[in-house]
Amino acid sequence: MQTVLGSGGQIAEELTRELRRNFTDDIRLVSRHPRKVHESDQLVSADLMDAEATDAAVSGSDIVYLTVGLPMNSELWEQRFPTMMANTIAACQKHGSKLVFFDNTYMYPRTSTPQTEETAFEPIGRKATVRARMATMLLTEMDAGTIEAAICRAPEFYGPGKTQSLTNSTVFNRIKQGKRAIVPINDRARRTLIWTPDASRGMALIGNSPDAFGQTWHLPVDPDRLSYHEMINIAAQVLGHKIGYVTVPEWAFSVGGRLNKELKEAGELMPRYRQDNIFDASKFAGRFPDFAVTSYRQGISQILTGK
Repeated sequence: MQTVLGSGGQIAEELTRELRRNFTDDIRLVSRHPRKVHESDQLVSADLMDAEATDAAVSGSDIVYLTVGLPMNSELWEQRFPTMMANTIAACQKHGSKLVFFDNTYMYPRTSTPQTEETAFEPIGRKATVRARMATMLLTEMDAGTIEAAICRAPEFYGPGKTQSLTNSTVFNRIKQGKRAIVPINDRARRTLIWTPDASRGMALIGNSPDAFGQTWHLPVDPDRLSYHEMINIAAQVLGHKIGYVTVPEWAFSVGGRLNKELKEAGELMPRYRQDNIFDASKFAGRFPDFAVTSYRQGISQILTGK
């Protein structure tokens, strides 16, 4: 059985579909209020802050995927994420389950230097510190040989459906609504975005490749990193009309954060938009050369037109 902890979000739903499509019919979905993606899915209601509930949710699982997400709230992250990770690790150790952890890049340096699986953590900010702590907790157990696990790391999302990201909300969703796009900080910096279905497909593939465990993996991305200026030009070509946009300076986000809690929480990420963001997924491409990565043009077209 393969179990998804933190079901319900876009990544988890796409993961569940990919597991059923290519790997197994025996799937358990775990969250506080789980919902079936397929009729045969098993549902378990559990709070991952509860060690006993997490243990019960993991029991009987061959592979466990930790995909849980929380709102952008530093205090909530500090209170919940490390405990969820500790409970999940303990449950997988007890039941001999493999663990696949869906991670992000918050802990990486805020520079234009290409990021690889070997990039050292340099967390700045509360949320980055929490994510570094979570990854380090798991890496420590992996190095000690107490758990068979893999870390799947992804940069900022863009994608269909319920995909949540700054780029989706300020650029593509606004274009769909006929509004002017809002670009954070620098419209010419090259960005690495990951198409959410690709992230989920890549994670399922790693989880079902025995030789992929014991390692960190950067999930697959389009190797042609584009700037927001170039992405918006593609959107204009797809829709057949000119699209306007405004580039918002970093100071404006700082001012807005004084009045808006969500903007304040996003402020920790803003320095990452000053310069190029190059997320290197060549390790994945080398191990899984037949994986078809969604290009920016394909992804943008699907977001804006559904095809």
